[in-house]
Amino acid sequence: MNNFEKLQSNWKNQPGAEATEQGFKELLQGIKRVKDKQKITNVILAITAIILIVFFIYISGYENNQVILGLALMVGTLLIRMLLEVLSIKQLGRLNTLSNYNDYKNALISYYKCRKNVHFIWTPAIVLGYVVGFLILLPLFKANLSSGFYTYIIISGLVSLIVLGIFIAKQIQKEMQEIKRLQQ
Repeated sequence: MNNFEKLQSNWKNQPGAEATEQGFKELLQGIKRVKDKQKITNVILAITAIILIVFFIYISGYENNQVILGLALMVGTLLIRMLLEVLSIKQLGRLNTLSNYNDYKNALISYYKCRKNVHFIWTPAIVLGYVVGFLILLPLFKANLSSGFYTYIIISGLVSLIVLGIFIAKQIQKEMQEIKRLQQ
């Protein structure tokens, strides 16, 4: 066996070479999962926005400025969040998987830092806007619905907000752990 063949054999038998390829495949799968989750989020947000718009038309909300304001805030915040997710998916798609490891890692870290802005600046503002829109509608619900149904709306709204808050917090925590892992 000459030196070249020995070198080639050693290179092929390196345990790190297969692990790196496997790690890269896992990284690509992870990015695909993130994109899929963001797309699912957008579908859920779009369905919610459509339901609110249909509700607005059904109750002839265009005849009452308070309804217009409340539902416009709720639908508007959903549309802003959808836009942020679309932009995030595009940014993730622009990452060059063919670049060297350090460049790719830095680009991925930059992506997650943008996601931090979405999570810690935009998301609280969006949730606040949505809640304000809902609160604007509560007096109308109280005036036009039975007390039992009004109570149901308040309780289910609070429960939904708490469950959504826990879900969002867990997702943020997962992404922050990913950033810490990448920075090591």
